[in-house]
Parts: sequence; structure tokens; C-alpha cells
Amino acid sequence: MTTPSPSLRWGVNLPLPAVELRDHRRTVQALPDLGYTDVWTGEGGGIDAFTPLAAAAAWQPKLRVGTGVVPAQTRGTGVLASTALTLSQLAQGGVLLGIGSSVPAHVTALNGLPHTKPLETVRRTVRALREELAGRPPKVIVGALRPKMLRLAYEEGDGAILNLLGARDVPTVIGAAGGPYPDRETVVKIFLCPTPDAEAARQAGRGFLGWILNQKPYHAFHEWLGRGDALKASYERYEAGDRYGAALALPDEVIDELWLHGDPGELREKIQQFVHPGVTTVLLYVAPTAELAARPDRLPELLAQLRPAT
Repeated sequence: MTTPSPSLRWGVNLPLPAVELRDHRRTVQALPDLGYTDVWTGEGGGIDAFTPLAAAAAWQPKLRVGTGVVPAQTRGTGVLASTALTLSQLAQGGVLLGIGSSVPAHVTALNGLPHTKPLETVRRTVRALREELAGRPPKVIVGALRPKMLRLAYEEGDGAILNLLGARDVPTVIGAAGGPYPDRETVVKIFLCPTPDAEAARQAGRGFLGWILNQKPYHAFHEWLGRGDALKASYERYEAGDRYGAALALPDEVIDELWLHGDPGELREKIQQFVHPGVTTVLLYVAPTAELAARPDRLPELLAQLRPAT
């Protein structure tokens, strides 16, 4: 087990479970005292990537904020740059503008835009953003899965966001781009379901993983990582239009590796396994549970329990 570096940053994904975004203030204000340095927001599920971060930066300016990620296709680079610069006036802790190629379900189905040539689109966006920002503080990082996008992230951007992978995959993914890179950001996003009820956790995980693992970029990613055989039945059912069957066909061992569950002590040990010499930030996505629904006031205590001690 690797011991976290004192310089390792710890983040949480917004919105948090069990409370409405408008009621996040108390928890967000407490995050530095709970051991967290960052808040991040992805784009999807009816949530945009910037509004929660603007609110969090106003509530607690010490935090660094990051988008994980914004699709490169859905906003112009001038809009992205001006938004990041405006956000940096609120967030004293800094801004990481994370962009990525996303998936057709977000880009085309929701926005009516083509999802073609993802690598070239992201490269063009990164280069334009670096020119627009002209060396100003917001960093530009890339949501990256496989070697070509990872090399783009580290060679032309300020680093990478690694998403939906197991602890054993972290060295493989970083190494595929020639890393680790001590002068670049590497953010690892981990999905947590903090409940001792394994069956309830797996059921929740199937709903999410049964969809995202069958999106072509993520399916290709996990084939590359060696999970092709384990995911074959699920992918075939999804391609046949059977989304429910695709979720049911996911093996428990895949869910357990990508959708971590257990009590806080168990989760803390699992989270620590993601720490790697190349990782600069560990980002926790906390899923809703029955326990949190019954006691939403326990959320700050839970976040404190989940973060491994340095």
C-alpha cells in the first residue's frame, strides 16, 4: 500500500448526495477543515460543470475548483476561456479547466452536435485555450482514457483526469503516456457508495455502470485494460437495445472494482490503493445511499472518515 504524499490533494465531486445544491454551503465551507482542498463538477445528469463551482468558490474561496469534464464540442474556446478566467476571480485556490471528448449521448443526443474525430477536436480545443489564456493561471487538463489522448493531455495540456478505472489500472494508464510526470496534474476520480449493504450498492452501481461502460469510448477503454471478456455479454445486450439486461450482465467483480462500497473504514483502505507516485489529486464521487438519505446531516462526518490520513 502506498502512503499518500503530504502534497497530495483531495477533492469531492459536486453536487453531494442527500442535500440539494442550494443547501451545500455548510458542508462546502467546512471542506478545508475536513482535509479537502478541491471541489469538482462533471457535466451530465442535468448538471452543468460551472454553476456548482461558482457557488462553492463564493462559499469557500480557499478551495481549488475543477471541471471534470466539459465536452470540447459544446462551447466555443472563447466562452470556455472567459468562464475559467471569471471563475478564477472567485476561487483563490485556483482553477483547473478539464475538457474532454465526452460521449455521443452527451454531445449528439443532448446537444445535436457531431461527435467526430474526438482526438483532433480535443487537441484543437487545448491549443486554442492555451492561446486564449496566454499563460494566465487557469490550467487546462484533459479527460483521457487511452494512450493517444493521454499523451495529448501530458504533452500539450497541463495534465489528465483519469475516470472510471480500478486501482490496479492506475499505473497502466499513467505509464501508457510515458509517465509519471512530476510537473503535470493527474486527477483520479473514484466512485464510492458508502454503505455496508453490498447488494444495494451493487444494484445502484449496475444502473450507472450498465450505461457508461457500454458507451463506445469507455467500452474501448476497458477492452484495452483487459476487461473485454468480462464485459462482452453486457455490451451485446446493450447494443441489442436491452439496457436492463446489459446492467444485469455486469459481473459483480467488475462492479466491486469500479464502484467501491463498504463502511467508511473499508472504503478508506480501498481509496488509498489508488494513490500512485504520479497522482496529484484524488477526487471522490459519493453516491446516494439509504443511510445518507435518512441522516443527511452526517455528510461532513462521512467525508472526514473517507479521506485517508497523510
